[in-house]
Amino acid sequence: MTDHCAIAYLDCFSGISGDMFLAALLDAGLPEAELRRQLNLLGLANYTLSVGKKTDGAIAATTVIVKADEGHPHRSLADIRQIIRASGLAEPVKERALVIFSLLAEAEAKVHGRPVASVHFHEVGGIDAIVDIVGAAIGLETLKIKRLHCSPLPMPRGWVNCAHGLLPLPAPAVCELLQGVPSYGSELTQELVTPTGAAIVKALATGYGPMPPMTITGVGYGAGSQELSNAQPNLLRLILGTARIVNEAQEVEVIETHLDDWSPETFPYLSERLFTLNALDVVLIPIQMKKGRPGFLLRVICDRAASLPLKECILSETTAIGLRFRTEQRWTLPREMGTVPTPWGEVRVKKVTTPTGEILTPEYEDCKRVATAYGVPLKEVYAAVGCSGCNEFKAELSSLSAQTKLMHFGYKRDN
Repeated sequence: MTDHCAIAYLDCFSGISGDMFLAALLDAGLPEAELRRQLNLLGLANYTLSVGKKTDGAIAATTVIVKADEGHPHRSLADIRQIIRASGLAEPVKERALVIFSLLAEAEAKVHGRPVASVHFHEVGGIDAIVDIVGAAIGLETLKIKRLHCSPLPMPRGWVNCAHGLLPLPAPAVCELLQGVPSYGSELTQELVTPTGAAIVKALATGYGPMPPMTITGVGYGAGSQELSNAQPNLLRLILGTARIVNEAQEVEVIETHLDDWSPETFPYLSERLFTLNALDVVLIPIQMKKGRPGFLLRVICDRAASLPLKECILSETTAIGLRFRTEQRWTLPREMGTVPTPWGEVRVKKVTTPTGEILTPEYEDCKRVATAYGVPLKEVYAAVGCSGCNEFKAELSSLSAQTKLMHFGYKRDN
């Protein structure tokens, strides 16, 4: 079973800040009037929100400037939670905004060695930061973006002056927030990723790396407030699109190892154990290793969430002393499980929808069962299933209950 959903990709070639993200959302199609209407539900006063346009590096972009009369009050996380929870915003918007502020508080507490409850925000506690963060949550909800992917983030050098004095770049809070997030070094000596921008990425991004497969439906550019010393555009690009979602993982982890002192007679047992631990596919490939020794390449494909038990199993059941693993994208075709009638009773089949039409594939184990039970050649069972055709499959499938319409691989896992 497949469906289409709205996704977005954050191309952070010049970093990210809260105002850049909000500006990119507006540039990509977030209605300004709707943003202002929902921000008014916060009940904040004494600030102005200015939305404008500028050109940076020959690229037209949107700017967002929030000016407040209150200065930078030292609000605590409890203060901000009270403001957001007391507002008339939708619950998904409240929850996203609260997660972002919670991550900021945890990072600040870690950096300064204080309990989270005692942390008082400085720059990020002002109205401008509240508008940026809540506006980010409003934008994702209004544009119905279900998944947000993000590129690796640039980490500059140098210093930034803030309420705590001079701090090294990346700012300590940014380093805390971006643990586990792909990043790379930059020779620029200007702040590229702000704590607010880092918290937005950490809280809202569902994946990192190159742009995922998608059909682009819109693009927005949000401009930063500073000019970069190397003259590159200080912009954040937000790419909107649609993706086909299926009931199985489309981002998988591939685990590999070379084995040259291991007996392959234990492979069936190993394979069975790996499938029990939710491997999607297991293969053993003969290879020629160094010094002319024959060996094997063991490759296991799995959902990333299931990878740790599989790695432990490989290291326990084989002679491997190390593993390689990487994340890959895959594209699987829609399929349905059902049965078709044959002279020997019902046989399970899989219908695969390809770009050129539907293909009916008999399930080997079921065909083997019938051939063994009735003493007929296996090929005759296959032929009988093929003669039944897709019409019988559809009729049989339509009579199945919702619980037995298996909209996934079935009991056989493919890569």
